[in-house]
Amino acid sequence: MARVTHPKPSLSLEQAVFIAQAAQEKQAGEVLVLEVGAMTSLADYFVFASGDSERQVRGIASFIEKMMSTRYKTKPVIEGKETANWILMDYGDIIVHIFKSDVRKYYALEKMWEDAPQIPIPETSQPFSQAARASRANPNSKVAPLS
Repeated sequence: MARVTHPKPSLSLEQAVFIAQAAQEKQAGEVLVLEVGAMTSLADYFVFASGDSERQVRGIASFIEKMMSTRYKTKPVIEGKETANWILMDYGDIIVHIFKSDVRKYYALEKMWEDAPQIPIPETSQPFSQAARASRANPNSKVAPLS
């Protein structure tokens, strides 16, 4: 599989890790961040995550969308929400793939990028539920960093 690297900090890297942490908060399986910028012009980072049902896949995608909107004031282009077998969220420099587990195994998309460096996902220091409550309580305040 991909080697684990520690790339230099950037906003895209921060957001990719934040997305991965949000997916983990919603119990996504096999969360993976790959640095693909040197291999493709599509994006700098791919984030992969799995859910066991269409409902969980939609829930993971909705949570990521909400948290990214709250913290970074950004909205993705989203494909696949209707069927929720594979939801793609395009944040420009970051492309998020949220699969139903069996669909992820079938396509094995991350194997195409197995030479890409894998980014470690640190534990969050503040639960996302606290961040979500804080943003609802005061919509004009910035959400504190989670890592």
